[in-house]
Amino acid sequence: MSATEPPATSTGTDSDRAEQVRAFLAALPDGDGALNRRMGIELVEVTSDRVVATMPVEGNTQPFGLLHGGASAVLAETVASVAAGLAAWPDGVAVGVDLNATHHRSARSGVVTGTATPAHVGRSSSAWEVVITDDRGRRVCTARLTCSVLPKERLGG
Repeated sequence: MSATEPPATSTGTDSDRAEQVRAFLAALPDGDGALNRRMGIELVEVTSDRVVATMPVEGNTQPFGLLHGGASAVLAETVASVAAGLAAWPDGVAVGVDLNATHHRSARSGVVTGTATPAHVGRSSSAWEVVITDDRGRRVCTARLTCSVLPKERLGG
C-alpha cells in the first residue's frame, strides 16, 4: 500500500464506507508500518468484510529456502490487525492479544496472499481468521488473531 495509491475498498455503491476506509488508513501513525515495508507486504483490498494483502516469498525465507513461519505470522497479523482496527475505528483502537498459526505446506517462491475475515466482532474484542495461500491458491497457513478493543484516548489517540 502506498500513500498515493490506496488499496481497493468497498464497492461504488458503498461510497461512504469506502471513504471511512481511506480515512482509517490515512490515520495510521506509521502508514503501513516499517516491518510491512521491509517484508514487501502490500494491502490489495480493504473492505468491512475482509482485508487482503500479498507478500513475496523471496527475502522472507528460512535457511532452507522455504517461507519462514514467522513471515506468515507477520502477514497474518498485518491483515487481521488492519481488519480489527477498521472495525474498532473511529472510537476504538484494536491491539493484538493472541496470534496462532498452523502451517500446512511450504512455499519456495512467488507471492503468498493473506485474507482476513471476521470470526467475531464485539465491543471489547474481535477475532479474525486468516488464510494464507500460495500462487496456485493452495492453503499455506491458517491463523487466528484475537484483539482487544481499547478506547482511543487510552493510547493517546
